[in-house]
Amino acid sequence: MTVLHNLISNKKLKVRVFSENELRITVSFYKYFSIKYPKSFRDKLYYYLNKLKVLGRIYVSYEGINAQISVPNHLYVEMKDFIYHLDDRLNNLHMNISLDNKNVSFWVLRVKVRDRILADGLKENILNISTIGIYIEAKEVNDMLDDPETIFVDMRNHYEYEIGHFEKAIEIPSNTFRDQLIKIIDLLKHKENKKIVLYCTGGIRCEKASAWMIYNGFKKVYQIRGGIIEYVHCARKQGLPVRFKGKNFVFDERMSEIVSEEILSFCHQCGKSCDTHVNCAYDKCHILFIQCKICLNKFNKCCSLFCKNMLINDYHEIIEY
Repeated sequence: MTVLHNLISNKKLKVRVFSENELRITVSFYKYFSIKYPKSFRDKLYYYLNKLKVLGRIYVSYEGINAQISVPNHLYVEMKDFIYHLDDRLNNLHMNISLDNKNVSFWVLRVKVRDRILADGLKENILNISTIGIYIEAKEVNDMLDDPETIFVDMRNHYEYEIGHFEKAIEIPSNTFRDQLIKIIDLLKHKENKKIVLYCTGGIRCEKASAWMIYNGFKKVYQIRGGIIEYVHCARKQGLPVRFKGKNFVFDERMSEIVSEEILSFCHQCGKSCDTHVNCAYDKCHILFIQCKICLNKFNKCCSLFCKNMLINDYHEIIEY
């Protein structure tokens, strides 16, 4: 019987990936489309991607697929060809190549069936995902940033926004996409006739958010094709000014990708200029926060003196045991 899930410990897998000399490409892609049998679709994905040494995180549901993966350079074309031929609706699917392919992003392959590929809290069939915001690309993005009548909205979480964003973008203060969908309608009420540009990391959140806004009566909704990643690639390729400042947060081992040298955020402990996210070393806390090198040493990679002391106590208990 073919095993369609990982059997090796995360610790061993992490050591293996960090010790290998194989160059890898980090790729993300998504597609909203109807999948009748998500479990069968998931199993086929896992079987073939595992053979191609793909690592990463993939969600499959009745509404489509959402993937962030790492693939060996020499197998990238084969992986892409497999995805394109998996379903006719995935043919020529756009794939976002990471801005940073020098660092390890994933060390295990996880393919999961979910109710939604993006948790939104919306009722079934409340929107038509084919009615979405108009796509714009790098040149149009820069032009619209200079238009005082255009509103840019960041559809990412607070901790993503704080280390990097477009110059004039407004934040929807929240740490979940579900809450943002509720807040954005109220925040932008009475601006239904303004041009509104939505953006996120790779486009998946804006696809759904733009459809939600149109459903709620907004007339001029736009979204950046391929999100921040594709915008930066295109702007650099075309020799255009990159108007995104700071770092692009990513949900993998790298935590972020440097887009520009500006540091927009501050250490959550001492207030000094800093944009390095860490997770509290005390596992029972594990909160994500920004910490400078001085505070990292002072607090033993913890978010507070309480967590630092608890971590020390747990360590001593293990030694004594």
